[in-house]
Order: sequence, then C-alpha cells, then structure tokens
Amino acid sequence: MSTILRRAVGATRHASSSRAFSASVAARKDIVQDLYLKEIKAYKAPPVAKDAHVGVVKAYAMPPAPKAPALPTDLASELSAYDSSEPATAVAEKATPAAADHHAELAGGGAEAFLELLEADIPEEGHH
Repeated sequence: MSTILRRAVGATRHASSSRAFSASVAARKDIVQDLYLKEIKAYKAPPVAKDAHVGVVKAYAMPPAPKAPALPTDLASELSAYDSSEPATAVAEKATPAAADHHAELAGGGAEAFLELLEADIPEEGHH
C-alpha cells in the first residue's frame, strides 16, 4: 500500500509542478484587473454646472491705494522736544547687604568658592 501511495503522491507533484508554469495567455489573465479597467473606461464624470463656484469663492476687490506718509508741519519743535526729553531707564534694585557680603567673600576664592556658592541654599527674602 505504501508503494501505491508514494506513486500517487509523486504523480500529483509532477502534474501540479508542470501546470504551475503554463505559458498560455488565458492562464495569465487577471480577471480583477480586466474588470477594473473596463469600469474605468466606462466611467463618465458628471458635468459641472457653470455657477458651481458661486458661494464658494469670494469676489475679489482691489485694496485701497496706500496714502503717502505726511511730514509733520512743525518738525523743528518736535526734534527739540525729543532732544530735551530724558531717556527711560530701568532703576536697578539694591541688593540686600547680607547677600552682597556673601558674594564678596566668594568672589576671590576661585573654583571651590564658586562651587560652594552653587551648592549653598538660596536665602529667602521677606514675603510680600
């Protein structure tokens, strides 16, 4: 029985391998591709109405022409007022004396003093 089974399996393998590589055009046709191409060729786009853009596109209006800048009539007095005005500067707040003394001590110490300054706790100021 095993020899008959082996011959049957060998025959089916031989038959299936020889059919897999068929060179006929009919076997290589792709039915899905043919249907897809047929539907694509038969498709007709719906006609677009002539007033389809109404309500979607805004009407273009030219912006108004810019006006030339006007020179001040009394330029000399404005320049003299500008020259006489004091520039606005920020007033620096005074540091607390304890913090200033602590920084003065560490300023001459080098790298070790700088590292101590970084590791030191930040002194808390009074609450507002």
